[in-house]
Amino acid sequence: METGGTTVKSEEADKNGEPLLYLSVPQIKIRSFGQLSRMLYIAKNMKLKEAQACIEANRNPVAKILGLDYNIISEKIGNSFVSNILDKITKDDDSESEIKMKIALQLKQLDLHLLNHSLKHISLEIRLNPGTVKNDIELLKQFSGKGKQTVLESIEYTSDYEFSNGCRAPPWRQIKGEICYVLVKPHDAETLCVTCSKEGVFLNGGKTDDEGQINYERKGEIYKDLVTLLKEKSAIFSENMSKQEIKFSEQPQKDQPNEAPKEEVAITHKASVTSRKSTQEKNRINLGRSQLTKRLEPSLNWRTSVSSKESRNTLRDTQVEKHGGKLEKSRSSVSPGRAQLIRKSVEKIEEIISDSSSESEEDEEQPDHRQEANADLPSEYWQIQKLVKYLKGGNQTATVIALCSMKDFNLAQETCQLAIRDVGGLEVLINLLETDEVKCKIGSLKILKEISHNPQIRRNIVDLGGLPVMVNILDSPHKSLKCLAAETIANVAKFRRARRVVRRHGGITKLVALLDCGKHSGEPAQSSLYETRDVEVARCGALALWSCSKSYANKEAIRKAGGIPLLARLLKTSHENMLIPVVGTLQECASEENYRAAIKAERIIENLVKNLNSENEQLQEHCAMAIYQCAEDEETRDLVRLHGGLKPLASLLNNTDNKERLAAVTGAIWKCSISKENVTKFREYKAIETLVGLLTDQPEEVLVNVVGALGECCQEHENRVIIRRCGGIQPLVNLLVGINQALLVNVTKAVGACAVELESMMIIDRLDGVRLLWSLLKNPHPDVKASAAWALCPCIQNAKDAGEMVRSFVGGLELVVNLLKSDNKEVLASVCAVITNIAKDQENLAVITDHGVVPLLSKLANTNNDKLRRHLAETISRCCMWGRNRVAFGEHKAVAPLVRYLKSNDTNVHRATAQALYQLSEDADNCVTMHENGAVKLLLDMVGSPDEELQEAAAGCISNIRRLALAIEKARYS
Repeated sequence: METGGTTVKSEEADKNGEPLLYLSVPQIKIRSFGQLSRMLYIAKNMKLKEAQACIEANRNPVAKILGLDYNIISEKIGNSFVSNILDKITKDDDSESEIKMKIALQLKQLDLHLLNHSLKHISLEIRLNPGTVKNDIELLKQFSGKGKQTVLESIEYTSDYEFSNGCRAPPWRQIKGEICYVLVKPHDAETLCVTCSKEGVFLNGGKTDDEGQINYERKGEIYKDLVTLLKEKSAIFSENMSKQEIKFSEQPQKDQPNEAPKEEVAITHKASVTSRKSTQEKNRINLGRSQLTKRLEPSLNWRTSVSSKESRNTLRDTQVEKHGGKLEKSRSSVSPGRAQLIRKSVEKIEEIISDSSSESEEDEEQPDHRQEANADLPSEYWQIQKLVKYLKGGNQTATVIALCSMKDFNLAQETCQLAIRDVGGLEVLINLLETDEVKCKIGSLKILKEISHNPQIRRNIVDLGGLPVMVNILDSPHKSLKCLAAETIANVAKFRRARRVVRRHGGITKLVALLDCGKHSGEPAQSSLYETRDVEVARCGALALWSCSKSYANKEAIRKAGGIPLLARLLKTSHENMLIPVVGTLQECASEENYRAAIKAERIIENLVKNLNSENEQLQEHCAMAIYQCAEDEETRDLVRLHGGLKPLASLLNNTDNKERLAAVTGAIWKCSISKENVTKFREYKAIETLVGLLTDQPEEVLVNVVGALGECCQEHENRVIIRRCGGIQPLVNLLVGINQALLVNVTKAVGACAVELESMMIIDRLDGVRLLWSLLKNPHPDVKASAAWALCPCIQNAKDAGEMVRSFVGGLELVVNLLKSDNKEVLASVCAVITNIAKDQENLAVITDHGVVPLLSKLANTNNDKLRRHLAETISRCCMWGRNRVAFGEHKAVAPLVRYLKSNDTNVHRATAQALYQLSEDADNCVTMHENGAVKLLLDMVGSPDEELQEAAAGCISNIRRLALAIEKARYS
């Protein structure tokens, strides 16, 4: 390098003698890729900024590098650019031009690659607009108010001014993509301040106390829309939202009959196919293209309305189609793309008004994958379509041969599945099920069974009325047909609407009947059970019931049809392929209390425990999950122990490769640990040490159960010592920073239980665990708040200097006082317990008094919840020990409601209330109020209580009231 003054130039030069690098502050000129690479290398961490600066300073880098002949920006068509350069190379025969051409092509490929990469990421971004946001907020306002059935208490904008572009955010925030800010008050959470932006919806820092300005900083993750955020933050919103959806969807259908009349279904498949053929062939390609090009604006799920005349007609047409009516009639009135969109809208409404269910999988509409006419498709696609044409011919022999040939293809491939559907093959296959030819039915069902693993095919089968036909086949005397029909139903009934169709057409009763494979024998449990065909029928019936049992209505239908005794009988077999669907069905049904009672009555727990020792991992998983569901009941927990189920559960903890099984096993251990006798057994089997080892590097569903189990075990001193000695405190504290609500509830309970031990509390404090627990009081979920507050109580009790520790939390005392404004009883009870503990420090008591704790506690005095009453009375008793708080409680009308607490049946409430009244009775006016409300008689009954604390408090209060009465009497006669 040559340097001189403010310039630097390289010794290396080009053919014209120009240096390849020339620096003259503030500009730098580079003439080779080598020098460019060297400069970026020197830049180190500033590489990206330097590259950006280069591109910004050279808007057309290709022309700068290769010359104006290669200026692709001015070219209208890329192909002409390539042609011109190739022509130039041919004419000039210049090696340099050839090199330039290669560089130009590489740069063009890089440009395309970067463009595609950017588009890929841009397409994944959530993009909202002011119109969508405004519509969502207006709809939410319609369903908000003070009523119990409303989704929210209120929702309002922070600004009334709306700009011309629909935004309400200040201009300097609109630049960042922000649209507006709304204050949302759910029924079960504090007021949320929400930012709606083009990227999505998120919580912000809320309004500042001083000036009422918005703290724009994002708090938490970004959600795709307002409804999704609120469902995550408010359980009541989610529950009431679904109720509003039902109202909203059912209202427009009042004018319609309950069910469209069924039209006669053609018997011969040839006639049916002919009637549908022309419309299907004509619309197939256009329908596929419309699905690829049509995009819907984001909106609220319950926004769909069928109040207009057009929508009502559409729904009626769809009902006719669903019940086997003339398909071509409804399709001819609308375009293919519109028909598909209308069908999706109606299906959405149907799913909204369906029975409540516990399922979590595949309830969303799957994308309709249709092949474009000009797509490059494998030869199998066209071969299958030819075979479908033979199926339409009507000749029985040709039909059977075509079915056999079609079965030889790999029907697990989506291409083969869609080939059958795209040419109308599904309609033909379903129509074949209504013929009298058993061979045709068997061939058709074998194909439908395979292709119905595809989510979209499943929905197409339901749309074409295939499920009622399969349900009818369950009555067939041919066992092979019954098996195939049940297996296909098992595949199709993976989504809510399909399960409802099966039930409404009597499918549940018929499937339960398939379980009775020993009904013709003298010994129902054994003699014909081992006949292979009978076992297979029962297995397929259990498979279908397993799929159907994910909705509450179907669970009830299975129970009423007598399914539990039959499932219990099948559970005694040794056929693992039978046991898995049987246990799977029981697992789903055990979530309902009625089932749990029946499961105990049928002695099913014993067999579930026995199958925990199976070598089949899937069977172990479902048995453990069934125990998890049933162990909510104390008697069931005892049965698991008595039948020896705790030891295999503990041993299965050592096998951590199968996460699904591990989640089920840890869940069963958690629920069984609610009983102290079971905890003793788990300690004997060294399960507690193993659980501590699972606190790291596990999925959240496993962690929730592991921490839940440890939280139950921590209720005993011996187990708390084990957890501390195994190093369990630190991983538990580390989990306090998570966001999973169920996990936070469990981990706060476990940490709080550990904090009872002084040694454990020291570790928790050293790891900053108390501060983390305190921060969870800000969590929007009430269960997390309450659990964190309960956990804080032993932490404060065992802290070296609790008063100073609490005051060190910035805004901590004000936060806990403000939580008394909650409308959740558990939160209020837990916060009162926290205040009772922090108020033991006089300085803290003075601060919370200044923050208005007395009026807030007085406002809660009219509660009728005994748990809250107890902790509220304890808090009032503690707060009376500062300043004129005793007088203030009387002024805020808290005394009379407290007297009524003495009528409770809970001794704990009596003790806390008597202590509070004793403190309040130090004020003369409060004594008058107590006497007027009959406190003396109630307290006299408690003076003889075996509880010494209650005795002393009751006697002290009576003494104060009596002393006041004597003073008044003396004053009267003096």
